[in-house]
Amino acid sequence: MTIRVMLVDDQVLLRTGFRMVLAAQPDMEVVAEAGDGVEALQVLRSTEVDVVLMDVRMPKLDGVEATRRICADTDPPKVLILTTFDLDEYAFSALKAGASGFMLKDVPPGELLAAIRSVHSGDAVVAPSTTRRLLDRFAPMLPSTGKEPRHKELERLTEREREVMVLVAQGLSNGEIAGRLVLSEATVKTHVGRILTKLGLRDRVQVVVLAYETGLVRAGGHG
Repeated sequence: MTIRVMLVDDQVLLRTGFRMVLAAQPDMEVVAEAGDGVEALQVLRSTEVDVVLMDVRMPKLDGVEATRRICADTDPPKVLILTTFDLDEYAFSALKAGASGFMLKDVPPGELLAAIRSVHSGDAVVAPSTTRRLLDRFAPMLPSTGKEPRHKELERLTEREREVMVLVAQGLSNGEIAGRLVLSEATVKTHVGRILTKLGLRDRVQVVVLAYETGLVRAGGHG
């Protein structure tokens, strides 16, 4: 099955580079391009797309607002944000807007291709180290919370599921969580699935954001 990709970036040269990398893959096809968020929304009305590679800083409509509008549609494509180190605040906003993950623009081609495939299959793509750095920096900007998490739905979780959620929010992979809690990786995956279902969340990215917003995890990465 071919993954239909759309490139959204105001720099033609960057789009050309990404298109060449993707065109060499037997399972990917660049079906559309856009130079800003407004054009992207127009193109998506008439083009079937699976994954959108979205720049954040663009004229007319930035990538964060474009992502928010795309993800508000029924059955939207997955959005993978392309960012740089100095634009972390945009990445965080985009994750809250519904993006399935973000990658740095200078990512090696192999990692970019793996990220597109992961996002297409339903996984979130946020490198653990980047997650920690991102959230440690921006969690203080989230609404302040009392000692108890204010999200009532967290009460639906078992003690073990809350443990797993805290570790997911700290940026640990399933394998790392399995090692930490002395569980099998399959068991951790099951717990993560139950957390998503009980809380009505789309993916691990939303788990991370919710854990910080509710105070389950605080800046500095401690539960």
